[in-house]
Amino acid sequence: MSDHATLERLYREQAPAVLRRARQILHDEDEARDALQEIFLALVDRFAFEERGGTTAWFYMRTTHFCLNRLRDGKNRARLRSEHGAPLPTSAPPRGETVMIARDVLARLPVELAEVAVYYYCDEMTHDEIATLLGCSRRHVGNLLARLHLEPTAECG
Repeated sequence: MSDHATLERLYREQAPAVLRRARQILHDEDEARDALQEIFLALVDRFAFEERGGTTAWFYMRTTHFCLNRLRDGKNRARLRSEHGAPLPTSAPPRGETVMIARDVLARLPVELAEVAVYYYCDEMTHDEIATLLGCSRRHVGNLLARLHLEPTAECG
């Protein structure tokens, strides 16, 4: 199968899940659609995907990682604007206080901690499921969760 045909098939199969995941993390339709495009453009540019048994898991992890970086980058841009006196953009309507706090916390965490937080608290995955997804031990997942100091009742999505 050609690279073009493979990409088309992957887009048909995975794009709805990628978009749903991006919406869940970013809470912004335009940002979610941009994330979808960026993720698949990266495949076109580098064809960074090797087809294996974990196609859905690969896209799930890639989308989560991409969206968390997008949140972190947005936080850095806002910080730079405030430090240099430029007004902060007001284009997005305010969201619920819980969502804003969660986004702020996720943007400040190291990537590995942010991913574990989303998988555990938002997706309600078990330690074993997270360990399998990340390719690490269940104990490592527990250690990462212990570092978070988050309340398990926090709502996401």
